[in-house]
Amino acid sequence: MRHGRVVVSRRPIEKDVMAANENRPSEDTLIERYFAPLAGPGGLKLRDDAALVSLPEETELVTTVDMVVSGVHFFADDPADAIAEKALGVNLSDLAAKGADPLGFLLAIALPVDWTEDWLASFTKGLGVAAARGRCVLLGGDTTRASGPLVISITAFGSVPKGKMVPRTGAKPGDLIAVTGTIGDAALGLKIRTMPEAEWAGDLRELDYAFLLDRYLRPKPRNAIGSGLRSYANAAMDVSDGLIGDVAKMLRASGVTGAIEIEKVPLSSGAQQAIAMHPVLMADAVTGGDDYEVVFTLPRERLDAMQMAARTSNIPITVIGEVKQGNAPLTVTHKGETFLTRTGSYSHF
Repeated sequence: MRHGRVVVSRRPIEKDVMAANENRPSEDTLIERYFAPLAGPGGLKLRDDAALVSLPEETELVTTVDMVVSGVHFFADDPADAIAEKALGVNLSDLAAKGADPLGFLLAIALPVDWTEDWLASFTKGLGVAAARGRCVLLGGDTTRASGPLVISITAFGSVPKGKMVPRTGAKPGDLIAVTGTIGDAALGLKIRTMPEAEWAGDLRELDYAFLLDRYLRPKPRNAIGSGLRSYANAAMDVSDGLIGDVAKMLRASGVTGAIEIEKVPLSSGAQQAIAMHPVLMADAVTGGDDYEVVFTLPRERLDAMQMAARTSNIPITVIGEVKQGNAPLTVTHKGETFLTRTGSYSHF
């Protein structure tokens, strides 16, 4: 958005792209037309070089940043509004896992040379939907032109009462391991996106097919449960890289180990149907990532209160395991048998 130079590609640009560039709005007009309507009061109508944000009294600031890149985190031909919802959603999910209430976000976007105003209009519409749903206003950012693929980086800000942020490192032996929502939908949605001809995909009910695909395209961060996490959880993180791997990361960071039972992992009706037809999909469901649910630990005596808070937030939670003393690898079983997976979680490298 504002505050940045336009980076000009040094490689040759086709004449039609150059002609299209000549008809595009200037950077200032682009900001005023598409991004300024999304700005909150702290964004100062995107006319300044910085944002001004007031923190609620007796709170601390929580920040997170995530980058999404075309061809890595989404497909270039995914709907523009869905790309926007994912870009903001993954950051809101990080805030949710910390028990933080969203305050606002900064957007940095590097547009490829072939971007169009129609695409940008759809993108900002989706961004507005996600921002309104998450109560997280645009504060500013930067726009530039890239010689490569579309790159979007968002920095989000949230607040928590002092001393109440839920760390990744707080899991204690004897804690229960629980997770919000359902697991594996996005991983199966990605398989539908890449292999729509798969027999199991074709046999899904139409509503389930659409649900799984939408869960991949448009994350639904669990910010509504933040207050409950602050009150009752000892540790939490969002499930972005795969349930098994993310549970293992949280326990390792806490200096403990634990066990989870795959048969207790909550599945949507669509995921249940797909796995019933093709059982090997269970491994994909629990390692595939992009769930953007929250996995957390809490003392057993706090479970009833946490379940009440979850019901109030209309977000289901399910206990899937227990934290244990020691530093052994996470134990994963399915109906008493060791559950083997290809990998615990997604890795960029």
